[in-house]
Amino acid sequence: MSGPDTIPTRRASPERWTGDMEDKVVILTGAGGGIGRGIAHALARAGARVVVNDVGVSLSGQGGDSGVAQSLAEELRAGGGTAVACAESVADWDSAQRIVACALDTYGRVDAVINNAGNLRDRFFHNMDEDEWRSVIDVHLHGTFFVSRAAAPHFRAQRGGAYVHMTSTSGLIGNFGQANYSAAKLGIVALSKSIALDMQKYGVRSNCIAPFAWSRMTDSIPADTPEEAARVEKLKKMEAGKIAPMAVFLASDAAGDVTGQIFGVRANEILLFSQPRPVRSVHMSEGWTPQAIARIAIPAMRSSFHALERSPDVVSWDPI
Repeated sequence: MSGPDTIPTRRASPERWTGDMEDKVVILTGAGGGIGRGIAHALARAGARVVVNDVGVSLSGQGGDSGVAQSLAEELRAGGGTAVACAESVADWDSAQRIVACALDTYGRVDAVINNAGNLRDRFFHNMDEDEWRSVIDVHLHGTFFVSRAAAPHFRAQRGGAYVHMTSTSGLIGNFGQANYSAAKLGIVALSKSIALDMQKYGVRSNCIAPFAWSRMTDSIPADTPEEAARVEKLKKMEAGKIAPMAVFLASDAAGDVTGQIFGVRANEILLFSQPRPVRSVHMSEGWTPQAIARIAIPAMRSSFHALERSPDVVSWDPI
């Protein structure tokens, strides 16, 4: 089954893509596993010089192994790529500055930032505590801002640069038990749009990707019912490496006229998401009262209300 306005395309060529990314310096956060690992390898194959950033902790924040970033950087270099490891945290202003400094000290510049670092503390809203809220906001929303902000002066000075941020349909559409994650991911969309508007005059672009893929992040999805189990099995077929081509494209010069957009990548399918715009309007010449709103405005707009849906209710077709 196809999704809305599906446009079939011919099979893409798998060979090395050179030119647009050759020698570009790209900071990639959360590079150690899943989606990040796939992007790191794709960047290296495209000729980019990669700053591999990962603090090496579990999704719940346990551990902390700088060897995760180092191991991946060595792996990229062994495959003929160019990479340096950085184990600084995105969730701290000064640490984020050091991530960008690593790129500048090693390669002398920075051309793109891919904000992929993430964590999870899933809990129903009415049970969520302060630490579960703050820890997810710190990594996703604050981390995206801190690293992006640290790179901004360098992008301005060189009159160019690209930001690629990872959002989620949990924020764009909704999901159970993820108030912290959903708020952070929708906040990233607004941040990306603000960056695109504020830095357009400097030739800087900012876009979002909502990835559909089986990774450490999706491995925590509950499968307590037959429907949830079926959804998880479907997700397992969506390889994390499928996200990489879109991330590399958005970081490249080939995306020079693409900014302020929200893309989804779902197996071999690419989606373009809508952004909030007015859908209905009602007017009362003498002004509204609560009673008039209840009697006239709400009934007039009710047919355009959005249902209380989750991501699988909206993106419900099988991927191409």
